[in-house]
Amino acid sequence: MLDKFRQLIEKYASISEEEAKFAVNHFPVEKHDKNEVFFKEGSIAKTVYFVIEGCVRIFYNVDGNEKTAFFFTEGKFFCANESFLNNTPARENFQALENTTIMSFPKSFDVAQMEKFPNFEMIEKYALIDELITNNRIIESFVTKSPEERYIDLLKTNKALFQRVHQQYIVSYLGISPESLSRIRKRIARDHS
Repeated sequence: MLDKFRQLIEKYASISEEEAKFAVNHFPVEKHDKNEVFFKEGSIAKTVYFVIEGCVRIFYNVDGNEKTAFFFTEGKFFCANESFLNNTPARENFQALENTTIMSFPKSFDVAQMEKFPNFEMIEKYALIDELITNNRIIESFVTKSPEERYIDLLKTNKALFQRVHQQYIVSYLGISPESLSRIRKRIARDHS
């Protein structure tokens, strides 16, 4: 796992082998089963998570219905940002859509260790920035794009997701019905044939 962690984390910052070993030995690694909801709304977020393997869905409960906000796969950070930053109850839920391994970067990480390994502080900042950018892109896509354009964007940026995630979560993320997704797929296939 050490090599995989180091390879994935270096997208954000170069770390030494000593830093990678420290992370693997000191930051909790959690394994979650497929379909397990491992963080629930109302909880206080004390952790920034990093996906080492698997896929996580972030969703909200809206009037008794689950609304998918986003998917995070290998090499991505995720967090209930507002709860993490303000120590308030979270509104989101996290669900493993596959057997998933994540590393937890706790908010309470020892300041002395941060001084010894300053790259972790930089990685935490990049993680929060990456999460905010992702959230802004989601908002922008719903404001400026049609469901068909959002579908095409998802195909371009993460085509493998369609093989990994149930269609019900894809349509929830796109904000459309299964029938609308079927029509979009047929239209795209017809236009590109």
